[in-house]
Amino acid sequence: MALAHYSLAIPVVTSKHAKTSILPLSTSPCCVATRSSSSIRSKARKLSALPRFRRLGYKAKAKSQESEISLAADAFTSFKHLLLPITDRNPYLSEGTRQAAATTAALAKKYGADITVVVIDEQKKESLPQHETQLSSIRWHLSEGGFQEFRLLEKLGEGNQPTAIIGEVADDLNLDLVVISMEAIHSKHIDANLLAEFIPCPVLLLPL
Repeated sequence: MALAHYSLAIPVVTSKHAKTSILPLSTSPCCVATRSSSSIRSKARKLSALPRFRRLGYKAKAKSQESEISLAADAFTSFKHLLLPITDRNPYLSEGTRQAAATTAALAKKYGADITVVVIDEQKKESLPQHETQLSSIRWHLSEGGFQEFRLLEKLGEGNQPTAIIGEVADDLNLDLVVISMEAIHSKHIDANLLAEFIPCPVLLLPL
């Protein structure tokens, strides 16, 4: 006896894309009339409930992910000590460095954080005739942001990579955030590939 075959489309939600699975239902000719009207509708109702249960599961998972993201955001914005590295030799600070100084001051003021400035140069202090002018510029720009008091470190002529020095300072002082302008990366003062390797805390990269 020949069998009649029916196919019922059931939406199946996956992690990437919604797909439709085709499940074959085999019935005999004598039962086609009754099963096609009542039994199949009953099965369809049961099967149609599956996506709802899946959606509930994904909603719960989404809430869990949102909670984790919220915790990460709270941790990121609870910093209390910021690092501002200065790697350019412009005695009046480059545009990128001025932007980084203003951003650091604004964040420190908003969250009540302390600021440490580290001035990095491959040459020794004696070879930098405008070094004191640069320090005065740093003080002026931070004071414009409401900060007259900050910690100043000078790493001059040590022969180490600026990125490694920044990581060492961040680790020693247990810093919460490093603020760097992309200008420092574009000018090759800081190696972007080494940031994750040497710096143990979040890094805020400011676009030009």
